[in-house]
Amino acid sequence: MLIGICGAKCAGKRTVAQYLVEHHGFKKLHIENQKLGQIPNGVSQLEANGNSECHPNTTEGNDVTTRNLTIRPKNEMTRPEHTFASEGDLLEFVTKHWRSRWVTTDIHSEAVLDALSRRPFFILISVDAPVTVRWRRHQARQKQLPHTDQESISLEDFVAESDAHLYDAEAGVLPLMSRAAIRLLNTSDSLAHLYATLGKLDLTNGDRLRPSWDSYFMALASLAARRCNCMKRAVGCVLVDSKRRVISTGYNGTPRNLTNCMEGGCPRCNSGDATSGVSLATCLCLHAEENALLEAGRERIRDGSVLYCNTCPCLTCSIKIVQVGISEVVYNQGYSMDGETARVFLSAGVKLRQFSPVSLILDGLSNTY
Repeated sequence: MLIGICGAKCAGKRTVAQYLVEHHGFKKLHIENQKLGQIPNGVSQLEANGNSECHPNTTEGNDVTTRNLTIRPKNEMTRPEHTFASEGDLLEFVTKHWRSRWVTTDIHSEAVLDALSRRPFFILISVDAPVTVRWRRHQARQKQLPHTDQESISLEDFVAESDAHLYDAEAGVLPLMSRAAIRLLNTSDSLAHLYATLGKLDLTNGDRLRPSWDSYFMALASLAARRCNCMKRAVGCVLVDSKRRVISTGYNGTPRNLTNCMEGGCPRCNSGDATSGVSLATCLCLHAEENALLEAGRERIRDGSVLYCNTCPCLTCSIKIVQVGISEVVYNQGYSMDGETARVFLSAGVKLRQFSPVSLILDGLSNTY
């Protein structure tokens, strides 16, 4: 596994890397031309001049102030054990040792990210924080640097540097951050708190490298939902057999040869006042589950077939699912009829379970996902 970390100035990129080293046995990788003082694309002079890493401590609640920040000079942090002349050399090394755990913060250009992203063992994390929080972290860092004559940078100047770092047309890192599989908002002033929330994010989960079957089929169901033409709700469904082969897919919307719901084809959905689960008999839209079952046909559905749906089936669909012989239903989001549906499946011997994917976005302050 190789984890790359990019992000805004003083957002905590190196602190996240240090967490992976200390708690999960990762080893740091470094690109030599950056170590020798060359400023990579996307890194401003302000950040390049910094020679320490600031991080929040654990002693002062949640009010981020400079007195609540401690400084860890880089020479006191774990030094990179492996240094390479280019991203190509780094990638060649990690490819040969991909079963080990590696982390790098040297991702400052599209070229580097493109090269790393070709490998299935690579994950990109972006780290960000409010600009005032990052400015105070920088102020605290500068004050505690030994033998420095540099004056503290103003908030206005820091914002200008930060904007250039993020939004520069040729070297800004915002396009890199937008490609991250995991996005961390590090607003906490507590290092222990940050480490605890990183632990909950479960960065080393194998599903992040290769999705489980549940993750894979639920992603297909979510993709199918994007094709829906219903005005009320986007629902997608995937039907698979006992050997995990896709039988059929479906999404909700009006039947063929009728005007699409989103174009006014279903009066109920377009009225805007229909309550969820109410007056379904007057709705002209076929549900995603119905479309998947109609596409499959009874003869293609065998024992052990599983229906994946991004929304729990309604009562009407649950009856049809039972009738065609589906063995298991996996859903992600709840619906207004979950209780009735569960009782039907329980009586018929159909297994029903809710799937929860691994988190992609973490707020380091509120612990919300």
